[in-house]
Amino acid sequence: MIGRFFGVCAAVTMAASGLAQAAQQNAAGKEVIKVSVNETQVDVISNVVFSQVPMGRRNSRPLYMTILTPRNDDIKPAVLYFPGGGFTSADREKYLEMRLALAKAGFVVASAEYRTVPDVYPAPVVDAKAAVRYLRANAEKYHINPQKIGVFGDSAGGYVTQMVAFTGEEKQYDRGEHTDVSSEVQAAVTIYGISDLTNIGAGYPQEVQKVHESPAVTEALLVHGPAFGTNPGSSITADPDKAREASPLGHIKQGLPPMLVMHGSNDKLVSPVQSEQLYEALVQAGVSVDYVVVEGAGHGDAYWFQKPIIERVVTWFEHHLK
Repeated sequence: MIGRFFGVCAAVTMAASGLAQAAQQNAAGKEVIKVSVNETQVDVISNVVFSQVPMGRRNSRPLYMTILTPRNDDIKPAVLYFPGGGFTSADREKYLEMRLALAKAGFVVASAEYRTVPDVYPAPVVDAKAAVRYLRANAEKYHINPQKIGVFGDSAGGYVTQMVAFTGEEKQYDRGEHTDVSSEVQAAVTIYGISDLTNIGAGYPQEVQKVHESPAVTEALLVHGPAFGTNPGSSITADPDKAREASPLGHIKQGLPPMLVMHGSNDKLVSPVQSEQLYEALVQAGVSVDYVVVEGAGHGDAYWFQKPIIERVVTWFEHHLK
């Protein structure tokens, strides 16, 4: 009885298989394509808490990152993205086009938020370096080569990127978790970033520069905080030493990691002078630096999402981290 049952099942299976093959052979208008498997799948790991920032006596604020990782067990270099937002926001889900291209090229790509105004300097730098340390401390978990970590950012995120790259050995910014590991990085890309908080409007019309003299402009709020209690608020130039300490140009020295500097020739929000003066200072310090001006590009406009720009950044990181 049992043998008869299995015999019937086998016959049914063979019949079904034959019908399926016949259907495939006889389907009118069918299209058969051959696909070469050349790209690795990319997994998204969302809402990764990389730091807990104390907020008074009773509370703390979690800081999040999103990680894109190629689906394989190879040990990979990592690139960490810091988003722009005028020092008032840090949306880590931005610039997906660039992040995904880097992940498809074989990098683990993390994008991290950081504290913004009304939090004051050095909060963004402290948070960004905590993100670097998190990746390095969890290198085995995410299949990262801890000796090959790069950073990039745009606008205010470019400022954060520069500060991270230039303060690798300055331990006063290493606070919170994983302080037993280094926050140094091995390569950095700044895209229309801010190198000197005191002259963001350099070269613009006088009315624009007047705005940057206000104690209400975001770079002034970042350094001096809002007017409250006994703090009357101050312009960014009110304390040159403090502004210099809070600016990337105040931390340039020999031995920094290689950097790619990019800016649009038609940027009306962050002056191209920011990247020009950064490039000149890095050259003078003997740091390896590439400087790219994108003709006609503005600030965060469609130029920065085009294939030549994305490929330039990916190729640069491949050269310096792979």
